[in-house]
Amino acid sequence: MIITYIVGSLLSFLLAAVLTVGIEKLAWHYKLLDWPRERHAHSKPTPLAGGVAIFLSTVIVLILSYRYVSAGNLTMYHWLGVLAGGGILVLGGVLDDKYELSPMKQLAFPLLAILAVLAGGVNIEKITNPFGGFVYLSDWLSALIISLWLLGMMYTTKLLDGVDGLVSGVGVIGALIIFLFTITTRWYQPDIAWVALIFAGAVAGFWLRNWAPAKIFLGESGSLLIGFVLGVLSIISGGKIALALLIMGVPILDVAWTIIRRLWAGSNPFRSSDRKHLHYRLMDVGLSPQQTSLVFYVFALFFGLSALFLQSKGKLSALGLLLLVAAGLIIGLNWLLDKKRQKS
Repeated sequence: MIITYIVGSLLSFLLAAVLTVGIEKLAWHYKLLDWPRERHAHSKPTPLAGGVAIFLSTVIVLILSYRYVSAGNLTMYHWLGVLAGGGILVLGGVLDDKYELSPMKQLAFPLLAILAVLAGGVNIEKITNPFGGFVYLSDWLSALIISLWLLGMMYTTKLLDGVDGLVSGVGVIGALIIFLFTITTRWYQPDIAWVALIFAGAVAGFWLRNWAPAKIFLGESGSLLIGFVLGVLSIISGGKIALALLIMGVPILDVAWTIIRRLWAGSNPFRSSDRKHLHYRLMDVGLSPQQTSLVFYVFALFFGLSALFLQSKGKLSALGLLLLVAAGLIIGLNWLLDKKRQKS
């Protein structure tokens, strides 16, 4: 089985690498480009729609390896719902990259993607009580939690996508950790492990041309797709939301703080933009785009791998530690930036 895993991930990696070059050329041809603006780090037009390459390579390999996708307890309706949701996001993302849709029109596609997942039968029957036992959920409460969770994950990766290679790298790490989690003896789920590994390979193939200086960007399609897939995999792998929270903890807390800060200032948290995100602050204190991405990789690796060895109470403690680390990082960066301004 190890050889099968290697071949499958390598196939999705190579296919994504080739398709990324093709999508890059098409983006130039159809002027699907991100033009430099005030808060952008790049100085020249850069192709968008990298999510198309990731999605297509993932779908192609999963179709070719159908028997591995159907090896677990999930039905094909579950997977079709997930694939349909991904396709909706990619379509909407490309339209947004081309025509710059209004925030309300942008939101329609993530909501439709969530409906596709729910229509496919994905649900959360119960959640673990960290103090013992389980909390069982009604159908409507399950749908509400799934909707809020997936929206949160999608908008986290969307708002995090401001540095070359950051979201794609974290996406690879997140998918690989879910793969490791679902092939362990205790949580053995071969179908989810296979999908997570194939997706990790596809994102890694794209990452080659997305690492700074990026030749192509994820675009709306890719940034939403990565958050969506990680969010869905964390649910169908047994409602292991704590696992995804630890992998994506720092970005999630950064986005949550950004939304609170903008609401407090009386501005629309999704329409307004600034350079107060954590990744921008890291660059403002002197880190390069590559170093900034590596900081996020380290957080995702450390807290994500720790989740593999922790029980529910341990994960709760790790989440508390993560909150303290993120708060300390934000406070420390603010202090450094204030000192830097005073000197200048």
